[in-house]
Parts: sequence; structure tokens; C-alpha cells
Amino acid sequence: MRGKLSLLAGVCATAIATPVFAQTATETNGIEEIIVTAQRQAQSLQAVPIAVSAFTAENLEKQQIQNSSDLQLSLPNVTFTKTNFTSSSFTIRGIGDLCVGVSCDAATGIHLNDMPMVQSRLFETEFFDLERIEVLRGPQGTLFGRNATSGVVNVITAKPDLSGFGAAGEVEYGKYNSVRVKGMVNAPLTETLGVRVAGMYNKRDGYTFNQGTNSRIDGRDMYALRGSLRWEPSSDTTIDLSAYYFRENDNRSRVQKQLCHRDPTGVLGCLPDKLANETTNGDSTLASLLSSREFFAVAVAPSFAPLGLGSIYGNDGDSLLGSTNPADVRTVNIDYLPTYFAEEEVYQGKLQQALGDSLTLNVTAGYARNEVRSRTDYNLATGRSFAGNPGLFALAAFAANPATAFAFAPIAARLIPNGPTGNVCQSDIDYNNVGVFGANGGKSICASTSLDFDESSQSYKQYAAEAHIDSDFDGMFNFLIGANYLRGETRNNNYFVNSFGLDYASGILGAAAAASGATGGRAVFRPSPFFRSNTVKGDLNSYGIFGEAYFQFNDKIKLTLGARYNHDKKFTSARTTLLSNGLSSEFASGGAILAPVGANNLEEALNIATADFDKGLLGVQAFQERSVSFGRMTGRAVLDYQITPDNLVYASYSRGYKSGGINPPLSVGSVNDIFKPETVDAFELGSKNRFGALQLNVSAFYYRYKDLQLSRITARTSVNDNIDANIYGVEAEAIMAPSRNLLVNLSASYLKTKVVGDQFFIDTRDVSAGRSDTVIIKDITLGSNCAVTGASAAGANAFVNTINGGAGLRPTTPIPGTNTTGAFSICGVLAQQAAAIGGLFGGIKVSSGIEKNVKGNQLPQAPEFKWSAGIQYTIEAGEMSLVPRFDINYTGESYGTIFNGSINRIKGYAVMNAQIQLNAQDERFFLRGFIQNIANNNATTGLYVTDQSSGLFTNIFSLEPRRYGVAAGFKF
Repeated sequence: MRGKLSLLAGVCATAIATPVFAQTATETNGIEEIIVTAQRQAQSLQAVPIAVSAFTAENLEKQQIQNSSDLQLSLPNVTFTKTNFTSSSFTIRGIGDLCVGVSCDAATGIHLNDMPMVQSRLFETEFFDLERIEVLRGPQGTLFGRNATSGVVNVITAKPDLSGFGAAGEVEYGKYNSVRVKGMVNAPLTETLGVRVAGMYNKRDGYTFNQGTNSRIDGRDMYALRGSLRWEPSSDTTIDLSAYYFRENDNRSRVQKQLCHRDPTGVLGCLPDKLANETTNGDSTLASLLSSREFFAVAVAPSFAPLGLGSIYGNDGDSLLGSTNPADVRTVNIDYLPTYFAEEEVYQGKLQQALGDSLTLNVTAGYARNEVRSRTDYNLATGRSFAGNPGLFALAAFAANPATAFAFAPIAARLIPNGPTGNVCQSDIDYNNVGVFGANGGKSICASTSLDFDESSQSYKQYAAEAHIDSDFDGMFNFLIGANYLRGETRNNNYFVNSFGLDYASGILGAAAAASGATGGRAVFRPSPFFRSNTVKGDLNSYGIFGEAYFQFNDKIKLTLGARYNHDKKFTSARTTLLSNGLSSEFASGGAILAPVGANNLEEALNIATADFDKGLLGVQAFQERSVSFGRMTGRAVLDYQITPDNLVYASYSRGYKSGGINPPLSVGSVNDIFKPETVDAFELGSKNRFGALQLNVSAFYYRYKDLQLSRITARTSVNDNIDANIYGVEAEAIMAPSRNLLVNLSASYLKTKVVGDQFFIDTRDVSAGRSDTVIIKDITLGSNCAVTGASAAGANAFVNTINGGAGLRPTTPIPGTNTTGAFSICGVLAQQAAAIGGLFGGIKVSSGIEKNVKGNQLPQAPEFKWSAGIQYTIEAGEMSLVPRFDINYTGESYGTIFNGSINRIKGYAVMNAQIQLNAQDERFFLRGFIQNIANNNATTGLYVTDQSSGLFTNIFSLEPRRYGVAAGFKF
């Protein structure tokens, strides 16, 4: 049995080559054998009735596949993009990670050496010393992980080779002062024990130029190490152990660019007609609203209006007015520089044990831990200076007035320590939730402008184990049966948004309450003085029991039947804090949540306040603890027919499942506590063929998707809903070797996705849904939009103007790019008045928006067309060889959101790569020149529409720019 295990390991390590192709080839047809473990057993790719692509280490190098973004280019019906919150998304056959939240599962299962990685730093790292990468397309309802609905990406690392000593190394220098180093040493210690150590290092300058500091950002400084040990104590036993460590600490930019067609009214911030290289109207942002003269006049008293930093009308309060947004995707103008830190460690063990001549036990277990912390300029802009702002002079005057100094002087000392003509100070990230108002001067940063920035961070660890037994009987029947368990623990998943305007509102509102006598002479602020969504704890417990039976009726016909039971239990403890939350209701009731200036943390502040304040506190949002469980049966049935030894056809049905989850708590408003699981029924026909020097694999599929999880932004928080969809398509991969030295690869795919049934959602870009009888309102207390709808446009406008006139707010005004009007107001007040007097205006309804029916729309990140082609030729020159290679990949047009439309369209793009490599005898040494993204295509790969209280700008994520350079290396 040891010989069988060793043979399979050797074949996997040296003979896998698809879609493209080591320079060596078999003598018969020029195409190598392909071994994969897509069915948890080593099998020829051409004998596996699954749509799967595999890349060896050599092929990754030849096709210049260095990371996940490169990997997706050559795969049919596969796309990849970074996403908004330090994460990434593979989309396979139209199914991607549209769910956002701590309790969301990935649609594409990421596996490392067959172990599922629920959270991984996949998109940060680069590939090195791999045996292969397998990409399985279609729902994996039986064998793999936790039932990924779109497919699986399985990264297999190289294992120690006991046959002899070996080493390899490579050094690369390229554009942007890019230095890459990779190396490996393999050493057998005894006949049965060997070790392998590998690592990589990458450092380069930034891809993006920042005009604000005349410097480059989005650089890289990372390294990774992996150690592996293999022990074969007997012919029946193989034990593999590995340890991996990755670290990055640099100025990687989480967001490449922001696009916006500026709304001059400020009601929307960005208009819903197109994306342009402009900046959102600052008047639309919550920070500007809560620090405006109108807000202080309405929420506090008219006498407090002078304290406002600006007006929401005209350009007076727009802190971003005049900020330039360069047209070049690789150029920005920002005042807060990005920082990025990521760290990951993984420990794994695997046992292969022969149980007699016909059974094999496989046990895989591992532990993984990672953390990430990323900051970036929230508006990707440089704001106007606050030096000399009239509102700051008013604050200084209140602080100097003996009657109000006790309330305002401590606030002024924190916000403008050098007076109204100096720098302003705001909260830095503070896990104690008190920021600039905390003890010992608080945690603050100071500048002439508001440094609007956000931070996304979390730490995660998991424990995973799986065991399965598979048979190798001589008869018609064989089986595989197994079970797996996974526990994941998320701690302190945070999303912060910090701005001087929020700190200013927090301080002025607290000072106003203190001046009223409500705090017994104590200076206070409104906690927390920044937005924070905090899941302090998120736990996942998952187990599965699975098995497959294989019936080989004869040498041509085989039936596979598989089933799996999954059980997932999830728990979260989370809260969202911002100026005590529930702003509108507090202003209406006159209540206030207040904390004393100088507290060490929010909890201490609340305890002091509760004991000392005359009126006490209304309370702050407690952590909401919620749990949910899901269980589902899934499985598959496959019938394959071996027409000839080189031609296989198959038909399959599989059901995939992805568990539901828990929506985070909102700072205001409410949503469903949970979102439902996804299920997909997938039908597929495929064929795998060898025709002499041509290998051709094709498949066609049809999916019925139920309860697809879809994220939307509500009250500055991502929540999730469910929709139904149908998906169908075809795909093909081919390898041709017309001569011994020439290899060509081709792939192509067509995909059609469609939302089925009536599915109604509010488009946050335009809550009027294009209707002219609706007035769009910007709520000056919440920053969100609502819709006032009447029997006619005249009635809706008359109602808003009447209510606004009584509150001292201006009437409605036309919003360019729409066919309706808008106004600043308070949605809660309008709703109350609509109930009382709406009939006088022909019937008025106030809602969070008019729903659109997305029936028939395409799913996001699902291009209809995708194709790739590559060609390489080996020129032999004595004992040396010269190998030029060219690749071109095209990804068709798609949409960034479920609402489709031209504003959400992601244009198709092509990427071309080329390289030429000179190899010495036996390829012991090589010299390579390369160029990636020859046309310097800065195409968008994904987009994210932000919240209404942030101004509805669109974050985009793009390809890496053109790179070129040289590399030299050795192997022996």
C-alpha cells in the first residue's frame, strides 16, 4: 500500500498540467496526464465527472499567476474582486459573496490542503511553493467543506520529497521598485523522514500617486514562511505536518478609487445618473449635518445656530467643495494615508493510513489564526481647512463666557486646543469609545482639516478536523464515508468611521445639555463620538456527515450517489454606537445620553453619569446577543459513460446549501434579525475528451437558486435579504499540442443569470425609484433619505414646504439627474404630520423609499462572456532552450449591484501578459523577462455603493497596473 500512496503523491507533484502545460510532455500526444483530488481521491482529471481546472506550480509561473486576481483570468465563468471590508470574493457561475457580515459564509469555499478556511488572508498573499491549485465549479453538496454553493478553490502546498535533496530560488526586480524573492529547500533526514522549508518576500512602491502628499501609496511589504514535514514510518502510513506564517505591514489601499456625480443640492450627495470623477457633496454626510447651523437650531435651540460649522444650504457647509478627484484611476488627492496590517498562521496535520488492502483512512486537522487592521481615507478627498471657521469662534466665545464656561471650556480645550485659528482635533480610533473626550487628554489626532477615515479590523481563529474512509474493492461497488467539524471564533470585528464633524456634534450637544443644568455642573459629551459597528464575539460551530457510493456497472458506466447532512450554529454579540444612537427620537423627547469628559471608557462614563447626573441617562445600546441554527441535507447523483478510454460524458444533479446568519444591530431603525439559508439545485451535462493532440472538456449547466443572500446598506450598516434566481451557461477548455514544442490553451464561457419572481427592494441611490410624485428628503438628524409620496407631485411638494416652513427649513428644490425634487427635513416629523394632516394635501405617505422590482435583472459579478487564450513555443538551442509565451484574457460586461442599469455597469476588459524565459541544461538555471497587463488596463473588477449618510459615493476595485521586469533563478 505504501507504494500506491507514494506513487500518487509523486504523480500529483510532477504530472499535473491544466489548463497549461509544462514544457515537458508525454511521447504520445504532447499533453501531460492530469491528476486531481476533486473527489477526495487521486484521479485523472479526464476521469472525474466534475467541471474542474487545475494549475501546477510550473503553470502558475508560466501564466504569471501570482495571486487570486491573476488566477481568475484564465478560468471560465470565474471572477474575482476585492470588496469593501478587507475581504474578497470569488464568483463562480454567477454565484458570489453578496452577503456582508460576521455571520456570512463564503459562497466559494477556500481550502488549504483540503481544510476549509472560513476566514483567510487569501487576497493579500501571493502563491509560492505549491503543488497545485484546483478550482471546482458548481455546488459541492457532498465532499467538500461546508457546502459551498458556487464551488471550491483548493490550494495544495508542496510536500517534502524523500527521494533526495533539492532546492530552488528566484529573485525578481520590476517596475515600482518591486523586489520579489522566493525560495525552497527540501531535505530527506532519513529514508522515512523529510522536511521542506519555503518562503517568499515582496516589497514594492505604491501603485497609486497621492497628490495631497506628493507620495505613492498602495505599496506592499509582506513575507510568508512555510515548513513541512513528511514521515512514512511504514508502507501503509504517511503523516504530513505543516506550519505557515504570513505578515503584511504597509500602506495597501483597501479602496482603489471613489466615483461620484456631485449632487449640488446635497440631498443625495451623488446623483444616480452616472459615475464621474467628482466628490460627494459634503452637505449630504452625517458629519456635516450634525455640525450644521440648521441642526443645532432645530435640535437644540435657535441661539445655538452660530455654533454650526456651516450651513446645509449652498456651499457654505460643504467641507469637500473644491476637492479634486483626479481622472486617472491611479491618482488620488487625500489627506489621510492608508495603513494595512494583516497576519496569519496555519498549522495542519494529515494522516493517510492503509486499512488492509482495500481501505484507506484519511484524517486532516488544523488550527488557523489571522487578524487584519486596515485604515483608509473615507472620502478619498482633501477637505477644506477649518482654521478661522465662524462656528469655532462661537465655541471659543461660549467657552470664555463665565455663565457657560463650565460646559463649553472642556469641550473647546479638546476640539480647538490652540483656539479657532489653529488646528482642530478629533478622535482617533478608540476601543474605549470615548475618543478625544477621554481621560488624560483623550485619544486624538489634529490637523487643519477633518481627517475623515475608517478602519476595518478583526481577529479570527478556527479549529477544523475531518476524517474519511474510502475503499478500493475489485468489484463494482466502492464507497467513501466521512465526517468533519469546524469551530470558528471571530473577536472584535470592528468598523469605525471617524470625522471631526461627529466629534464636534458630540461635544456641542453635550455642552448644551450641561448648560441647561441637566448634568449638575459636569462637562459632558454624547458617546461614542464616532460611528462604530462592533461584533465583540461571533462563534460558528459546524459539523457534517457525508458519504458517496460508486457503482461501476461495467468498464463504461458508473453511477455516483452522495449525501451530506450539515448543521451550523452561529452566535453573535454585537452593538452599534454613534452619539448614543436613536438621534431623532431623543431630540423629539428631549432626552440625552451623556458621558462625563475625562472618562477612561464608555462603561465607566455611564456608571459615573448614572450616579452623578440629576437626570441620569436613558441608556446606551447594550450588546445584542443572538444565536441561530440551521440544518440541511444535500447531495449529488452522477452518471458517467466512458465512450472510449479518451472520451467521457456525464450527467449530474447536485444540491448545494449555504447557511443563513444574523444581521447586525442598527444604530437606528430595525431589520430582520436573521437571513435565511441559500439552496441551489444544479443540473449539469459534460464531456471530457482526448482527440490525439487535442484535449477538450465542455459542460453545460442549469441552476435553480432559492434565497440567494443579498447585502444592502441601512443606517450605515450592511444587512442581508434573500432573493431567487435562475442561472444557466456553457463553458469549454481546450489544450492543443500540434507539435512537440508548441502548446496552445483556450477557454470560453457563456453565462446567463436572472432574478425570478417579483422581488422588491429599495435602491438607496434613488429612493424615489424614478417617480415624479415623490419628494426625496435628507434627514438632518440621521443623514438617511426618505421618500414623501403624494397623489401628485404638487401635493407632495406642498406638504413638505408647509412643514419645513414651520421648522425654519427651506422648501423643495429640483434634484438634477432625477425627475423629482428634494429637501432637507426630519423624516420622523414628516411621518407624524402625514398621519395628522396628510389628507389635506391629497394623501401623503412617508417611507424609507419606493421599492423597485428587480425581476429579470442579472446577478452582480456575472459576466455573460469570458474567454482566454495562451500560446508558448520551446526553441531548442543545444542543451539550452528559449520559451516565449503570450496570454490574453477577456472578461465581459457585468453589473456591480442587483439594480443593474448603466450606473452599475462594469465594462468588459482584456488583460495581456507576455514573457520569455531562457533555460539552462535540465532547467537548472533560468533567466526570464516579463510584462503583465501590457495595455495598462485599469478596468474595474467590482464596486460598492456606500450609505446615504456618507453621500452615496461608489468605491471601485480595479486590476493591477502594467508591470514589467526580470527574474533569475535556479533549481536542483
